[in-house]
Amino acid sequence: MTEQSAATAEANGITARYVETDAERVLTFDRDGHTAAIAQNIDGYAMLKVRPTADGDELERYYGFDMALDHAAELLGVAPHDLPVPEPAADMGM
Repeated sequence: MTEQSAATAEANGITARYVETDAERVLTFDRDGHTAAIAQNIDGYAMLKVRPTADGDELERYYGFDMALDHAAELLGVAPHDLPVPEPAADMGM
């Protein structure tokens, strides 16, 4: 997987990193060594997959970005509104 673009954001002790690879758009959150990731196909029309890490096994799929953020926040033990979202990732979801 080759990274094509990347962006980061930080807030509330959480670092968010958005990358685009040959196959996926991936938003990864890191808080005190704990991670959660949201992935979507590169075309941006498929359901969002929530994973424990960027390349981990899928835990659940969602149509909406808000639902995926809720699950990611739960994995990190924070409120969804605490998650920073880099600008290029703001349009993830269907």
